[in-house]
Amino acid sequence: MCDRDFFSHCESNPHGWGLMYSEGCVKESLKASKSKKLAEILDTIQPQKTVLGHIRYATVGRICTLNCHPFTAQDNSGRQWTLIHNGTIYTAGKLVHTYKDRLGDTDSEAMFLYLMETINSRQTGSPLSAKQRFSIVDRFVCEMSYRNKLNLMIFDGELLYVHKNMEDTMRYRRTKSGYIFATQPLDRQVWHDVPTAQLFAYRDGELAFEGEKHGGIFVSNLQNITVTDAMFI
Repeated sequence: MCDRDFFSHCESNPHGWGLMYSEGCVKESLKASKSKKLAEILDTIQPQKTVLGHIRYATVGRICTLNCHPFTAQDNSGRQWTLIHNGTIYTAGKLVHTYKDRLGDTDSEAMFLYLMETINSRQTGSPLSAKQRFSIVDRFVCEMSYRNKLNLMIFDGELLYVHKNMEDTMRYRRTKSGYIFATQPLDRQVWHDVPTAQLFAYRDGELAFEGEKHGGIFVSNLQNITVTDAMFI
């Protein structure tokens, strides 16, 4: 499915939009309500199995198409990965070596490149199984959650990974065919909070894996940001 109501929230997130669906990934650094391209897609899109949509409020990085989400890349096995991020990376020292490979200048893209580097470092011989991929992403999320705002949706072509570490910032609704996840409810149906500080993965509309419950819950507090961290914001 693809819910047009999602993009109606663009008035408070006016700095671009992105959509990953069966035809690929399309992005623009334009308020979603002003985009003729997006309107055409939503008018003609066929029923979808998995869709990732993002509307951007720029905190790190210029307002340009390269900085819009989702970010996509193939791993060494040819598997396509897609990531959208709602948050900010404060403890970015371990990501600095990825900056030279970014197409844009966001912390989100640097984190995605670091994730792909992590995946590829474990990809030796046969392609990773779903369980192995989940285990790697789970450890990655636990590592990156410390002192970072890390609300994520990641899709690897088979598994949809969902994670939040800020209270009251992601909800879900169960449908006849699967789940809808969003920062805020998109309609008057019953929505539930996604559990905080734990990774979940879904396959074919059903929960497939649950990750480790970790303590990396983000609370806005400048005392949590060291001078070294601030150099990379």
